Amino acid sequence: MEELVNIFVRSVFIDNLVLAYYLGMCSYLAVSRTVQTSVGLGFAVIFVLGITVPINYLIDNYLLSRGALAWLGPRFAEVDLSFLTFIVFIAIIASMVQLVEMIIEKFSPTLYNSLGIFLPLIAVNCAILGASLFMQERNYANIAEATSFGLGSGVGWFLAIVGIAAIREKIRYSNVPAPLRGLGITFIITGLMGIAFMSFMGIEL
Repeated sequence: MEELVNIFVRSVFIDNLVLAYYLGMCSYLAVSRTVQTSVGLGFAVIFVLGITVPINYLIDNYLLSRGALAWLGPRFAEVDLSFLTFIVFIAIIASMVQLVEMIIEKFSPTLYNSLGIFLPLIAVNCAILGASLFMQERNYANIAEATSFGLGSGVGWFLAIVGIAAIREKIRYSNVPAPLRGLGITFIITGLMGIAFMSFMGIEL
């Protein structure tokens, strides 16, 4: 249990997909104009990561990796389907995003209209695919660790986008120099947030 908590906390604060690796910046910058839409997209990302990372873990360990098909018999022990990793991972992500899109459209049409094109674009959000690839690279011991990593990555992305949205709402009333208004000051603040999150690297997990 302690290891699961360690993985979760590390993926939220230390290995934050936005502030440590700058993944998913397109949606992060485009949707973070208001806190309301940021919260909606943040929860959608948590849901997608919380489902796709463990599913991709199972597919990678029991279908795609070299020797993963050994459970079918000795003849399949050396089969290596890892070349299908990208297309399979993306197919799983696209399916989950489609599910999220249908749920949000049914239960919150206002949020669905606010997110616009950026909701289906979660399917090509590099943070979503990046989390599955990090999961594969780190070779987690079981599906519980992969799920903890996926949820932690989603929560980290949620904190980052809601944080920058709250700041952007406040700086509308600040005297920002004209050349830096809009994305300019947003990039600067994101960099400062990334530096702030680097302080968590001193935590012993």
